[in-house]
Amino acid sequence: MTTFNERGDAFEKQFAHDADLRFKATARRNKLLGLWVAERTGKTGEEADAYAKTVVLADFEEAGDEDVLRKVRKDLEAAGKPVDEAELSRKFAELTARAIEEIKAGR
Repeated sequence: MTTFNERGDAFEKQFAHDADLRFKATARRNKLLGLWVAERTGKTGEEADAYAKTVVLADFEEAGDEDVLRKVRKDLEAAGKPVDEAELSRKFAELTARAIEEIKAGR
């Protein structure tokens, strides 16, 4: 029975590790998205970093990604820099992949 318990513990640890990586990659992606929006709206330096943090925090409003997408769409429109859904979807996917790569690389 010890081997069975050890396997169970290993699966639990792997699940927790994977969940942690997903959380980190999502937060990283949201920060990168915030920096992209900041650049498009003319924000630089500390202002861009502060804006990126608001995008990261927006992800805690509800489950899924829609809260983040809704925020950046609204902010881009308010700045007079609207983006179409296709471009936003492409950028979101690109930054998701980049965030995963960076997390895997230990950056």
